[in-house]
Amino acid sequence: MEPPEMINAGELVLKRWEPEWASEALAAIEDSLPELKQFMPWATDGYDLPAAQDFLVKSREGWEEGTQFNYAIFTSVGELVGSIGLMTRMGPGVLEIGYWMRSPYAGRGYMTAAVEALTRVALTMPGIERAAIKYDEANIGSGRVAIKAGYVEVGKEVREVEAPGESGTTIVRERRH
Repeated sequence: MEPPEMINAGELVLKRWEPEWASEALAAIEDSLPELKQFMPWATDGYDLPAAQDFLVKSREGWEEGTQFNYAIFTSVGELVGSIGLMTRMGPGVLEIGYWMRSPYAGRGYMTAAVEALTRVALTMPGIERAAIKYDEANIGSGRVAIKAGYVEVGKEVREVEAPGESGTTIVRERRH
């Protein structure tokens, strides 16, 4: 079970993360840090090039192990606008989609297009019955993307708050075949 390394998403291209993109990844995260650190525990003021390199090493390992498939999101002219991935952590038959958008590119429909493209891929993979998106209830932007991409709420989970903007309630949305 392995998705393609590159996915065409209209005016966007999703490409499997490559180690040599660490500096670009860091620049995108630095551009977006005020927004990201509200909901992403890993996004801190101390996030640096070694942290970006570590993410890319772990992305490669996860791909090889078949547990996560992370993509950089590029515009058709090569601008890095975000990251998106498929994860197997919810168990058999489901792939969870996680994502973040580079702040200057938010609000343009890019993430919705990327989620729709990755959902199509996920739901055509052998043994996958549903795709899921989990986000903190306070993360309005992530919620809008999930709704626009056709994901339906199937539950809520209470958990520890890990980032300053979180409410501690996770919304779970799914799309099925």
